[in-house]
Parts: sequence; structure tokens; C-alpha cells
Amino acid sequence: MTLAAFLAVALLHLMAAISPGPAVLMSARTGVTEGLRTGAFLAMGIGAGAVVWAAAALFGLAVLFQAAPALLWGLKILGGIYLIHMAWGMWRDADQPLDMAETGRPPRSAASAFRLGLITQLSNPKPAVLFSAIFIGTVPQGTPFWVIAALLCVVFLNETIWNTLVARIFSFQRSKTAYISLKTIIDRSFGGLLAVLGLKIAVT
Repeated sequence: MTLAAFLAVALLHLMAAISPGPAVLMSARTGVTEGLRTGAFLAMGIGAGAVVWAAAALFGLAVLFQAAPALLWGLKILGGIYLIHMAWGMWRDADQPLDMAETGRPPRSAASAFRLGLITQLSNPKPAVLFSAIFIGTVPQGTPFWVIAALLCVVFLNETIWNTLVARIFSFQRSKTAYISLKTIIDRSFGGLLAVLGLKIAVT
């Protein structure tokens, strides 16, 4: 695998990570409601989920999806249902006031935030197909293991750094102040967008 091909894969994935989706949406909401620290752990979970899909694509999951399309369909349905479930929770609790009192600890534990990020990323099986499309022609058979490991590290860093940045932007006090004053509208907007994304994943 050439250096140019490696950099092309890294750039293509970065563009995919930046594009709006369930992970970016969850990072934004976590940043504004729970702060940067929780958002960073969430981002690491998102990065770990992306590594799972990238590794699966490298080792032939797309071929399995082609041989058994019902498997992909089932995963998409389950992922869509999970995202819609989260969206309903946001919508249902939108009119409940947010307690912004300082407690000396993050509202969600590091493990819980990581797990939420991981599940959010794994609820969308489409990255496996995307990774397969990116890797075809750029990652030839016989590629050394250290190159594959480096690719997976890039995938993790792209997702983690970008989603941490999103959480940081939304964790500023100005963002929190705006959120508190418009919580019902913002939460229902977030919930509606997440539900739309869940439906899109499930039916396309």
C-alpha cells in the first residue's frame, strides 16, 4: 500500500466522520448537556465503534452482507430502532428542566459515556459498507499487519478528535446558556433529527 493511498483513505474517512450523522448529533448534545469531559469519553466510544466497522470491512464483512443481504437488513432495522428509542427519550423529556448545579463530577460516568458512544456508532451498520468501498483498491491483499493497524488508528483518531471537537464547541458556556433557555425546542429538534436518521438507516 503506497503512502498516497494511505493518505487518501485517511482523508476520505475524515470527510465521512465530519458529515452529520447520529454520532455527531450525540456528541453535540452531550457537549451541551454534560460538558467536554463526558463528550470526550463519548467520542472515544464512537471511535472504537468505527474501528470495529473498519476492521470488519477489512476482513470481509461486506462480502458477507452481499451473500446474506438479510443480515445487513436486520442490523439496519435493529440500529434504526435503537436510534428511534433514543430519539423518543429526548422528545419525552424535553420539557423537564435541566439541573446545571455543579456536582464536582461529570453527569455521566466515563464508562457510561464510552458505552453510549460505542452503541451509537454500532447502531449504524452503513460504515461497514462505506469502509469497504474506501478500502477496495487502496488496501491490497497481503498488506502488512502494521499498515492495517495504522489505518485503524487513523480511523479511531479521526472519529475521536472530530467528535471531541464537536462536544467542545457545544460545551461553551454560551452554548449551555442558549440550551437552557431553549431546552424544549432544542431537545425536540435533536430527537426529531435522530429519529429521521434512525428511519433513514432502517429503510435505505
